[in-house]
Amino acid sequence: MKRFFLYYILFFFILFSSCITNKDVVYLQDKGTKVNDSLQIQALSKPYRVQVNDVLSIDVKALDKELVEIFNPTTSAMGKTQQSLYFNGFTVDLHGNIEFPILGELNVLGFTVEEIEEKVKSELLLKYFKKTAQIFVTVKLAGLKYTTLGEIGSKGSNVLYQDRVNILEAIANAGDILDTGDRKDVLIVRQYPGGQKIHHIDLTNITAMKSEFYFIQPNDLIMVKPLKRKAIGAGQTATQTLTTIASIFSVLVSTYFLARNL
Repeated sequence: MKRFFLYYILFFFILFSSCITNKDVVYLQDKGTKVNDSLQIQALSKPYRVQVNDVLSIDVKALDKELVEIFNPTTSAMGKTQQSLYFNGFTVDLHGNIEFPILGELNVLGFTVEEIEEKVKSELLLKYFKKTAQIFVTVKLAGLKYTTLGEIGSKGSNVLYQDRVNILEAIANAGDILDTGDRKDVLIVRQYPGGQKIHHIDLTNITAMKSEFYFIQPNDLIMVKPLKRKAIGAGQTATQTLTTIASIFSVLVSTYFLARNL
């Protein structure tokens, strides 16, 4: 009988320790790293370089507005939308090229948007315009697209029209990580010219703000694993855990006394 109740106590301890605590859900905690109150986020040392399947929005402006219309297929009365950019934007093909009006194929793989601006401007001046045309070229990514999976509020693809987005902004836009999600080991699947790589980031630690993966990149996949506590099946809070324990304890006690009376 004593051994039986010792098992109950051990089971009670395991379940009680499985409830989710503040340390599991609070972002950017100072875990004894002695960071300054005014932690500065350093800009990415390496600007984003265009990859295969990226969609570019390219605007060409000059003194003669009618003359440059052919170079701006995505301009319309409705403006530039995600749908119009999908059909009329400049998609980087598997060889790293875009098909630009008049100029034909331009290789942009591995270039920054600033470098592409200079390249398009130079080609236009060389083959089509004179310097007196006062050409102005603007190149932007057609939205920063990323995908979320796992223990997160909204799964699927999202597009944000910003030049830079950090992972907390991306997660907030997707409905935040659920209480049952593991914030200490969030996975980022990132595309590189040679393939994909998986990176890890601990969002409960304030040092995540200094990580090279704190800012997301186009086509990133953010995966949030479930906490091990969820697999146990106990509640997320102490109250829920105690309710679960009480129910299981009651069933076990009833089973034990019924077995003794047989």
